[in-house]
Amino acid sequence: MHAKDILIEGYGRIQEEVHAAVEGLDPDGLNARPADDANSVAWLVWHLTRVQDDHVADAFGLDQVWLSGEWEKRFGLGLPRHDTGYGHGSAEVAKVRVDSAGLLTGYYDAVHEQTLGALRSLAAKDLERIVDENWDPPVTLGARLVSVLSDDLQHVGQAAYARGLVQSAAS
Repeated sequence: MHAKDILIEGYGRIQEEVHAAVEGLDPDGLNARPADDANSVAWLVWHLTRVQDDHVADAFGLDQVWLSGEWEKRFGLGLPRHDTGYGHGSAEVAKVRVDSAGLLTGYYDAVHEQTLGALRSLAAKDLERIVDENWDPPVTLGARLVSVLSDDLQHVGQAAYARGLVQSAAS
């Protein structure tokens, strides 16, 4: 198995978990915050998707799906165009409200397809390419892709947990 195949498998797991975290939730369930300053399922899935979209597009010189696919307009969140949710406080989290799970999975699936296309193009030597000189040591493409994978899995796990809390409170 080649490194790109492992990455493709890993990113495929994120897609499965995103769908599991949101499917069947109504808008109240998607947007509920288990505590006053907690993140909702919708915010967690939106955020992990924005991070993947932003970081993969940057690393491969692609347009963000958020903008090129007009997802920013479909979501209509009233946040800055390039906002990924990084550093959001409670007020910004509250702005991320969605009307359907389909909006979240639609955006995630579009980002996932762009990510898979980029991953399929990889050669082993590409993973050593420096994509961010703002760190010491500079970040390679391989490190960035694993970082996004890790971050997304953590956030989708949080979304699954938040889903359980919301459903438990509702019953």
